Amino acid sequence: MAARSSSSKTRASYRCTECGSTPPKWTGRCTECNAWGTIEEYGAVPVRTTAAGPVTSAARPIGQVDARVAASRPTNIDELDRVLGGGLVPGAVALLAGEPGVGKSTLLLDVAAKAASEAHRTLYITGEESASQVRLRADRIDALSPHLYLAAETDLAAVLGHIEQVQPSLLILDSVQTISSAQLESAPGGPAQIREVTAALIRVSKARAMSTLLVGHVTKDGSIAGPRLLEHLVDVVLHFEGDRHARLRIIRGVKNRYGATDEVGCFELHDSGITGVADPSGLFLTKRDKPVPGTCLTVTLEGRRPLVAEVQALMVDSQIPSPRRTTSGLESPRIAMILAVVERHGGVRVGKLDIYTATVGGVKLTEPAADLAIALSVASSAADTPLPPNLVAIGEVGLAGEVRRVTGVERRLAEAARLGFTHALVPPEPGKVPAGMRVTEVANIAEALSAIPGSGGRARSRAKAEGGRNGARPKDAAQRAVAAYADVAADIPDDAAELMNGWDPIDPV
Repeated sequence: MAARSSSSKTRASYRCTECGSTPPKWTGRCTECNAWGTIEEYGAVPVRTTAAGPVTSAARPIGQVDARVAASRPTNIDELDRVLGGGLVPGAVALLAGEPGVGKSTLLLDVAAKAASEAHRTLYITGEESASQVRLRADRIDALSPHLYLAAETDLAAVLGHIEQVQPSLLILDSVQTISSAQLESAPGGPAQIREVTAALIRVSKARAMSTLLVGHVTKDGSIAGPRLLEHLVDVVLHFEGDRHARLRIIRGVKNRYGATDEVGCFELHDSGITGVADPSGLFLTKRDKPVPGTCLTVTLEGRRPLVAEVQALMVDSQIPSPRRTTSGLESPRIAMILAVVERHGGVRVGKLDIYTATVGGVKLTEPAADLAIALSVASSAADTPLPPNLVAIGEVGLAGEVRRVTGVERRLAEAARLGFTHALVPPEPGKVPAGMRVTEVANIAEALSAIPGSGGRARSRAKAEGGRNGARPKDAAQRAVAAYADVAADIPDDAAELMNGWDPIDPV
């Protein structure tokens, strides 16, 4: 039976006058742009069915498909190639998003110059700047190449015309939100325009085996601006992160159809441009002649890359009823939990102190493996005693005071040993230990605090009172707990103390 190509049935068609979307029925509010009263009926169209047509290429067994055609081509920037999985695949479309001023345009202009060659031309389309402004940046970062072509356009048809004329192997579009199609009446940057522009560039990229890098804007909460469909259409999604006041920049892979998504690339932004950092651990450390109180080193994993970072803590007497808790580069809820554990299970009084915690170099530590280093830095600052030199601490701290295992301990220890660290505090069963490194296994926070000179006796007695590793409490544990609470008697207000004078003491069970 032949397939029907059309039907006599018709149905009304609706369109949003604000963003150009076409909902299946009339609604009071557009589901794409959330505008009210913009859905209008613009005529009835016949309901059609698609008949089978000619194919562009015959289907073949997967074993007969030549995979060499899709082999990646390096961009000559090692850190970017690491995240991409070796380089850019011909026909692939990648989206690079990041906050304003983080260095997206600077990085991609450097990529455009280094990837350009006589056999592989690069076309750089800018929709936010003029060609002369981009040339000034290229002079500053030394990104000039005779095979790099530059154009300033905001119309999709003109962009496709430049692609037809230059025949590039790499297209860089900065940014996708500034390009618009004359076929749609909506404003540039709207959901309908972004969908149309991205779909057109994907079609031409696949047809010409041309690699494409798109720059995307982000919203105030850090997500990519535009419809979520944009991230589904492209092959690779990269996030460019970094503090505007720090030198470090990190590219993190969120989606990658041709490689892993747990790789990160590290860059350093400076006056003459942006360069990759093969060994970024030095950016997160402070060089000093002798150790100081309140600092501790840890090894964090950014993707699959271990990085040595420094955690600092400062504790001072508070001048206000509610002590300050300020963090930089660390999560505030995590810090509050660690402070409670250190006070309850480590015997470190922090209730009436202003506590400031921070990381060095602008790195953000979010994984639990840094908990032990944070606890040690707080205890070191409270005791005003520095930790031993060449010490790193790795481990997650639980609410019961236990030190839990984390992933990749062997890789973390290997990175610490490579940088010259000789002593590490880790959870039990760390695995293979590098040669020349002394590893101390700690099961709870009290054992870990024994590493601070001068507090070993107090920490060991605390560990004994809590039963050590087995968690068994001695017979007089309740009496010791009551004695510990007696230390805060001076903190009770006078009127409350008078009320308590007539109370009978409660004997511990």
